[in-house]
Amino acid sequence: MGVKTMLPSYELGFYALAVTCAVVYSGSGIFEASRDSMNRKAFRDGIKPGWHYFGRKMDVADFEWVMWFTSFRNVIIFALSGHVLFGKICSMTVPQHRAVVYMLYGILAVLGSMGLVYLMIILSHCLVLYSVALAKQKWLCYAAGLCCLASFKVEPFSSWQSGFVTGAFDLQDVLFYGGSGFTIMRCMSFALESSERKEGIYSIFDLLKYNFYLPFFFFGPVMTFDQFHAQVSTRELRRKDDEMRNIRIHALLHLGAIIAVDIFFHFFYILTLPSDLKFMNRLSDWSLAGLAYSNLVYDWVKAAVMFGVINTIARLDHLDPPQPPKCITMLYVFAETHFDRGINDWLCKYVYDHIGENHDNIMKELVATIATFAVTTLWLGPCEIVYIWSVFNCFGLNFELWVQKFFQQEPFAKLEAKMSAAMSRRIRAVFGAANFWAIVLYNILALNSLEFALLVTKRLLLTGFPVSTLSIWFITYCGVQLIKERERILAIEEEKYDKAKVE
Repeated sequence: MGVKTMLPSYELGFYALAVTCAVVYSGSGIFEASRDSMNRKAFRDGIKPGWHYFGRKMDVADFEWVMWFTSFRNVIIFALSGHVLFGKICSMTVPQHRAVVYMLYGILAVLGSMGLVYLMIILSHCLVLYSVALAKQKWLCYAAGLCCLASFKVEPFSSWQSGFVTGAFDLQDVLFYGGSGFTIMRCMSFALESSERKEGIYSIFDLLKYNFYLPFFFFGPVMTFDQFHAQVSTRELRRKDDEMRNIRIHALLHLGAIIAVDIFFHFFYILTLPSDLKFMNRLSDWSLAGLAYSNLVYDWVKAAVMFGVINTIARLDHLDPPQPPKCITMLYVFAETHFDRGINDWLCKYVYDHIGENHDNIMKELVATIATFAVTTLWLGPCEIVYIWSVFNCFGLNFELWVQKFFQQEPFAKLEAKMSAAMSRRIRAVFGAANFWAIVLYNILALNSLEFALLVTKRLLLTGFPVSTLSIWFITYCGVQLIKERERILAIEEEKYDKAKVE
């Protein structure tokens, strides 16, 4: 049934009221647990002094978030401010050479922050993959690229390369593995795009300009080479209508998100609470479910803030970078679940869509998802928790297709054809609600811990059955219906826009 199917307004109003009440109830349980556990000995490492005048401490369990706004804050501001300044001067004076200026500034920033040896390691990998690209053989590009990636992600090769970088500071490991991993993904994109080019090959300077664009270098996102090359080669730099206004609005939204997270961490200890499973057993099923869901929402916010800040800089440079990830609140389909749109675009273009084609063949889809998650596992760094996460999410992606194919068979297809469009939407939302919680449970494996994921699963499916299980499922069903309503409105607006464009 079509996405434009409507439901009665009073029904949607009931769904909104049910979801609001459930969120408030679950949130109150988490707030009380945070308040009661503020001074627990087990939480000393995760909760530090915060707003004394409010009598609240702050959850500092997330290393990345703390790193960005303490030890790395000044580095980010200094480096990106310099990039924006030089980029603006270059865009106004010699726009045809702006890519060269970005490259030189990026190389100097990497040299100044990480040293000459690290720069030489990065350049050596660039040279290796450029040499491989000269052969114009895709399989060779994949093999060489994955081997280079493994050299940064698998022991003992990883420690061997990092051992060349002398000196030590708080962010050395983060910058080393971040810059190295994204470099290999960019070099693979360059090699694969070069192998498809009919006439000649891109130059080594094209690769260096692509790789050493500073806003993307250490933390991404990955922008495929074909898109970056086309955009950065444009000589006529023109802003779209209200583009600068939109950039300012997005910058303010990111600042607001940072402040909101800081406030949130003073009242809800969603990252520290799951570390004490004994304390978790005291929480209600609703609070535990809300805690699991909050972990995913926070990780999305963190990704949206990081990539949002970087993308704002890229837009100032007249680029159109990958969009921030889709909010987990708006997801009930595995195919749309990702926290890094750049890596997702890269995987879809070079692995998932390349093997799976139109994604309606069960065997091709299975091979495509296995290959995609194999590369993702290597990208994240092979370890037990990553293996488990990959297997579950690979299964979830395939299971969606299996269920879809199953219900397209007789007599289910005939039964759905006889139903009203609204009833079909309701039935599909029931399955979407189950899928929503599968996404939550599968992903808190990597975002939190295996033990916490098992505890939530046990409480929701076993000890909480049937009351907690069915009630939470119903609330999730209400949420999925609200998501579908938003999708319906967006589809209608898009159709109107397309018609206006044609006319």
